[in-house]
Amino acid sequence: MKSKRSAPDFILFVIVLLLLTVGIVMVYSSSYVYAQIAYADGAHFLKNQLIWAFVGIAGMLVVMNIDYKIYRKWAYPIFGIAVFLLLLLLVPGVGITIKDATRWIGVAGQRFQPSEIAKLALVIFLAKYLAERQNQIKQFVRGLAIPLLVVGVVCGLILMQPDLGTAATIAGTAFLMLLAAGARIGHLGFLGLLGSGLAALAIMIEPYRMKRIMAFRDPWSDPLGKGFQTIQALLAVGSGRIFGAGLGQGRQKFLYLPEQHTDFIFAVLAEELGFIGTTFVLLLFVAFMWRGLKIAIKAPDSFGALLGAGITVMVILQAVINLGVVTGSLPVTGITLPFISYGGSSLTLNLLGIGILLNISRYVEE
Repeated sequence: MKSKRSAPDFILFVIVLLLLTVGIVMVYSSSYVYAQIAYADGAHFLKNQLIWAFVGIAGMLVVMNIDYKIYRKWAYPIFGIAVFLLLLLLVPGVGITIKDATRWIGVAGQRFQPSEIAKLALVIFLAKYLAERQNQIKQFVRGLAIPLLVVGVVCGLILMQPDLGTAATIAGTAFLMLLAAGARIGHLGFLGLLGSGLAALAIMIEPYRMKRIMAFRDPWSDPLGKGFQTIQALLAVGSGRIFGAGLGQGRQKFLYLPEQHTDFIFAVLAEELGFIGTTFVLLLFVAFMWRGLKIAIKAPDSFGALLGAGITVMVILQAVINLGVVTGSLPVTGITLPFISYGGSSLTLNLLGIGILLNISRYVEE
C-alpha cells in the first residue's frame, strides 16, 4: 500500500482544543479564591496556564509538521536524556521538594517534572524497539527482557521521588503497547501479576500509602485526615446534580477541597457544570481515544502504529486514573487530568505528544 501526506486529523485537533478551552476556564474558576489569598491575584494560575498553553500549542503546531519517522532515529538519545533528568532529581540541591515529594527541577524561575518527559520518551523508545523486533516479541527473554528492564528502571526512578501514580501510568502504557505489538497473552498475564505484586509491595513499605489505601476503603474512618480529599471531592461531584451550581458558583474551591485546580479539578467542574458538563468532558475523552486509535490503526508502518497507540493510551490512562480518584473509585495518586488540570509540564508534553499524533495522521494508507 502507498501512503500519502494529507492534512492533519481535524477532528482530533478540535477535540484537543475543546479540552484545552474547558481546562483554561476551569483553572480560573477553581483557583481564583486560593490565588487571591496566596498571591493577591485571582488570575495568577490562569496567567501561568495561558502561557503554558501558548507554548504547548506552538510546540504542537511545529511538531505536527515534522515527519514522525525522525523519532525512530532519535528514540534512544531522547530516552537517555529523560533518564538523565530523572537521575538529576536524586542529586541533593537540584530537585525541588514540595509536600515531601522531589519531582521538579527549576529552570529560569520555572519548574518542570522530568517524569512528564520520561512518559513520552518511553513511548517513543518502546515504539522503535518493538517495531524492529516484531519477530521476537512472542519470546519472553529475547522479546520482552529489554522493554521490561527499561520500564523497570524508569518506574524505579519515579518511585524514588516518590510518585506511584505516574509509575503506574507508565507501566500501564507499556503493558498495552506490548499487547498491541503482539506479545503473548500468557506472558502479559504473568507480567500483570508480577506488576500487581510489586505495586502492593510499594504500597506496604510506605506508611502514607497504606493510610491512603485504608482511607480509600473507608474515607469516613479518617474524615479530617487521609479521607478528607475524597470526601470533599464526592461532596462536590454529588452536589452538582444535573446542571451544576453554575460556572464560578461552586463552594468547594473556598479552601474546602485541596488541590482544587490540579488533581481534583474535575470535582470542581462537576460541582459547577453538573452531569451535563461532566458528560461533555467524558465524551471528549472518548472521542479523543477513538480518533487516536484510528490514527494508529491506519498508520503506514509499525513504528507509527505503536507510537500513535502509545501516545493515545498514555493520555487516556491518565484521564481514567484521575477520574477514578476524584469519584472515589481509586486511591489518591496525584495524577492530573490531561489538558484540564493546572500544570505546565503535563500540558506542554501532552500537547507535544498530540503534535506527533497529528503528524502520524498526515500519512494515511490508500
